[in-house]
Parts: sequence; structure tokens; C-alpha cells
Amino acid sequence: MGTSRSSSQPAGHIAVEGHAGVLVARIDGGPHALFDPEITKQLKELVDRADRDPDIRAVVFTGTHPDRFLSHSDVRWLQQGGTGFPPINTRIAKLVARTARLINRVPVVRTLAGMTRLKTLLQLDSFHATFLKMNASGTIFVAALNGSALAVGAELAFACDLRIMADGEHVIGLTEVLLALTPGGGGSQRLPRLIGRQQTLVAVLEGRPFTSAEALSLGAVDEVVPQEKVLARSIERAEYLSLRSKKSLGAIKRSIYFGSSLSLEDGLQLEHAEFLVRDQSKEAQRRMLDYIAATDATGELPLLNRETYARALAAGRIGGSQSE
Repeated sequence: MGTSRSSSQPAGHIAVEGHAGVLVARIDGGPHALFDPEITKQLKELVDRADRDPDIRAVVFTGTHPDRFLSHSDVRWLQQGGTGFPPINTRIAKLVARTARLINRVPVVRTLAGMTRLKTLLQLDSFHATFLKMNASGTIFVAALNGSALAVGAELAFACDLRIMADGEHVIGLTEVLLALTPGGGGSQRLPRLIGRQQTLVAVLEGRPFTSAEALSLGAVDEVVPQEKVLARSIERAEYLSLRSKKSLGAIKRSIYFGSSLSLEDGLQLEHAEFLVRDQSKEAQRRMLDYIAATDATGELPLLNRETYARALAAGRIGGSQSE
């Protein structure tokens, strides 16, 4: 699993470069490709920026290490964050976690609490909030898995909308049990939604990651390509999906990520609400009027015309312009 970052090593860093509406975020976790508090902070800032800016339509994450996307968290960070507290049970831990969520919502209180032993707890809560924002955002997030991703590295990938992984001997999975821990970045919740509960349970109980071929077969990743093509393919997929309406993408993501975890009735209500908002939008109204006009002019439904449909898929829309 590698070693923890020494106190003398520089903090991690995310270098961001733009590609016409698609940002490439290169995660530098040092020689061991570790995830640390500074990467947590920069990840939040990047996701907030991408969600807020209508011109940023997709973000592709990749690692700077030649064979690793992200190894796992800096174990020193986790170990130090777990010291100095009395033993607690799960019920109290849930209360503490909810308190951290409330504290993080108030900047002044968050700053003051960050100077106490609650600092690591607040950082972990911020991490969860960032992943949830990725799931709710109209921005497309793609994990370009240039190498192995364990624990939090896998959890970041599972929070993305697409995962494209390098072939070869690279692995992805949740290995926390081998350190007497449990997944803490959402892996125990997101992986079952990708591959099913039993497959997740057996793998996480054992602490065994999946090879790229296994991950593809199970549905934990979407594509496996040669390592030298991972980033280019990820950018290609990001650009393709990002041509669609950003607000519609957000509505679809919220309906699926959050609605599918609700009861059928509640999930349908969420879907209905998202549909009503989009149906009344100027963007959708304009596109529907264009569709009606094209139908009247040709006597055929554009989406049932093979050539028109192919053009619509490539452009991300039928009629109108990409404005929202």
C-alpha cells in the first residue's frame, strides 16, 4: 500500500489546465501518490469553480505518478486525526459527523474549529461534501485512471461520472480493512451502486482490489485502454458529453445518483421536479420549438431519422445553440 508522507515532504497539489471547456486536473501526491489535506482543499476549490462556471463543462482527473492515479490517503494524516479522542460508539460517531457538517457550513466557526482536534474530522466532512457536489453538478467529471487507485483514490474515481482505466497490472479498490479501518470517502456506498452489494461486500471484507479487466467486467470502470491513451480517451469522452445542456446534465445526474437511492415514489417525485424545471426553461422551450418546426417541415420526427439523430448525438442537441 506504500508508506505515509513524511513531515518533510511538500503538500500535494492539483495542477489545472484548460481544453476548450474541459479542464484537466493533474493530481500530484508526491513520490507515493498520496492523498493529503492540501489535495482535499484544492479538490473542493476546483469542484466549486467547475460547478459555478457555466463555461466549464467537464473536468478530467488524472495522476502525475507514472503508474498510480492515487495510492491512498496519507496514513500519517489519518493516524494523527484519530488520536486524542476518547473511544466512541457508532451512534455518537454519527452525531459527531452531523455536527461537523453543520460546522463546515459556517465559515467563521469552521475556521475556529479547524484550529482544534476537530480539524481532520472537518476535512473528511468537506471531502464527502465535495463528492456529493460532483454528483449533483451539471459538470461532467471523468477519472482518467493512468494507474492504480486504492482506498480514497478509488473513492474519487467512483464519485466521477466516467472511469477510464489503463490496462495492464493496475488495480482499483478498497483496501482499508488491512489497516483495521473501513472505507471513509464514500466507497462502501458508491461501489455497491456500480457493481452490486455482494460483489462489493466480498471484495471490501477481503481488502482485495480489482484488476483493470475485473473492474471492467464488473462495471466498476467504463473502459480499459492502453495506458498511453487513457488521458486522450478521457478528454474525448468528456468533450462529447459536455456538448449537452449543462443544466440538463445536472438534473439527470441528481435524478439518478440521488433519486435511485430513494423509494420508488420519492424517486419519481424528484424526477418529476427536475423535469418540470427543465420543461419550463428557455433553452428547452427553444429546442422543442425547433423540433416541432423541423417535424412540420419534413413530415418526419427528427429523432427517428437516422442521419438527423446521428448529428444530434455528435452535437449534443437538436436545433438551437449551446447556450446554457
